[in-house]
Amino acid sequence: ELLKVLNRFYKRKEMQKLAADHGLDARLFHQAFISFRKYVLEMTSLPADLHIILSDICYGAGHIDDVYPYFMRHAKQIFPMLDCMDDLRKISDLRVPANWYPEARAIQRKVIFHAGPTNSGKTYHAIQRYLAAKSAVYCGPLKLLAHEIFEKSNTAGVTCDLVTGEERTFMDSEGRAAGHVACTIEMCSVTTPYEVAVIDEIQMIRDPSRGWAWTRALLGLCAEEIHVCGEPAAIDFIRELMYTTGEEVEVRTYQRLTPFTVLDYALESLDNLRPGDCIVCFSKNDIYSISRQIEARGLECAVIYGSLPPGTKLSQAKKFNDPDDPCKILVATDAIGMGLNLSIKRIIFNSLVKPNVNEKGEKQMETISTSQALQIAGRAGRFSSKFKEGEVTTMHRDDLPVLKEILSHPVEPIETAGLHPTAEQIEMFAYHLPDATLSNLVDIFVSLSRVDGVYFVCNIDDFKFLADMIQHIPLNLRSRYVFCTAPINKKQPFVCTSFLKFARQFSRDEPLTFDWVCRHVSWPLAAPKNIKDLVHLEAVHDVLDLYLWLR
Repeated sequence: ELLKVLNRFYKRKEMQKLAADHGLDARLFHQAFISFRKYVLEMTSLPADLHIILSDICYGAGHIDDVYPYFMRHAKQIFPMLDCMDDLRKISDLRVPANWYPEARAIQRKVIFHAGPTNSGKTYHAIQRYLAAKSAVYCGPLKLLAHEIFEKSNTAGVTCDLVTGEERTFMDSEGRAAGHVACTIEMCSVTTPYEVAVIDEIQMIRDPSRGWAWTRALLGLCAEEIHVCGEPAAIDFIRELMYTTGEEVEVRTYQRLTPFTVLDYALESLDNLRPGDCIVCFSKNDIYSISRQIEARGLECAVIYGSLPPGTKLSQAKKFNDPDDPCKILVATDAIGMGLNLSIKRIIFNSLVKPNVNEKGEKQMETISTSQALQIAGRAGRFSSKFKEGEVTTMHRDDLPVLKEILSHPVEPIETAGLHPTAEQIEMFAYHLPDATLSNLVDIFVSLSRVDGVYFVCNIDDFKFLADMIQHIPLNLRSRYVFCTAPINKKQPFVCTSFLKFARQFSRDEPLTFDWVCRHVSWPLAAPKNIKDLVHLEAVHDVLDLYLWLR
């Protein structure tokens, strides 16, 4: 009977609305109710006032709504933030992110959008301005791209430093910063003044996990000129964002330098491969399977996929591009869509379905978008390669009409930009909620946060996963936050256990030396004999990357 009473209370829309007015949204209301129900049903002796109310309702002498004050009393014990909601709402108000960057707002910036498809020369023109400036920053989505600009800049006689999560290279022997820096976008400084800033692949501003880094760079960089490179589909949205900062956008449009043609026939068999072919797969298992089948036919092939170290990707690309090397076939994931110059004649889609993570952090299989298809197909035939005209097809006959259909659609316009709570905002939350775990702080922040229609809060599941993993380790909040922003592959158990060991070692104030890490990973490792060994070798590389990132 008591369970029925509680469930009736839970289902009442009036109670849900009243709770929402007091800071309990649907998710928190559900969590609070589960805890309250457990408390009522499992406690051997309830407080007298609650016991009397519940008895009255069970015997028809009280109203179900009379439970509300006791429910809220319990909810405040598990969600202490309900007592300081006004302060917390102010801290988590994300409606005007342009105001987070007073240094950028203090100068009148000129924004130039270089818009065009893959292989149109848009980034080339932005980089020419970067090289000519007295001081400049390049912000790219990949370590590979940051490395490329770093090398190109220094080769051109323009002294340039490199800053990525794992690497800091200063050209000055005494470590003084150069006027130019190439960095991964998460690492760019929004307080250093520059003459020119280049933000590459601006369409990634809507990425569910990393979009916040593009928003931060676009709104926060202190540069007289901001050169933005990306798809034309982002032009109107970037104009709209810049309207909030009072900055106009000048658009320069570029056309593709070399054409590509969608063929009328599929490959159908690996026996039909030709030199300059690239088979694009969306799963690592397909990469392994197809590369083995190609090698079984006596052909050499290069392999490139996302979790390979940047150096390995470059060496595989070099092998494939070398006209004197017998390796003339490439098997790759969509990792080739950005950051590698490849001499590809024909792109062959092995499949048109890839795993995606949506804004809720859920993994799902989806047909590739027009934007993704164009980014990959655009790698066929390159202005700077020996193949001036590219071709595109599919492995399977049934996929070819689907590919043509995808490529015939216009690219969907970009309509949203990502945001992420900063360490300072989380620290202010912690001041009000000293007993809450970091994972709970972030949860509460996201549930209370208010954003303008053009923004969304990026997926924080990986952050929370790491926060829960190291919750039992004594760390101050800022250190804990930094550990939780580490870019790790949570599907690799060896990487996760290493992450835990690093956090423990740090919390004990014990040095994390390179020798210690080498002992932990049993370095040096033997060459991999099978796929299991290869996966472990990738995990070891991820651990070494994590060490460099935390360092």
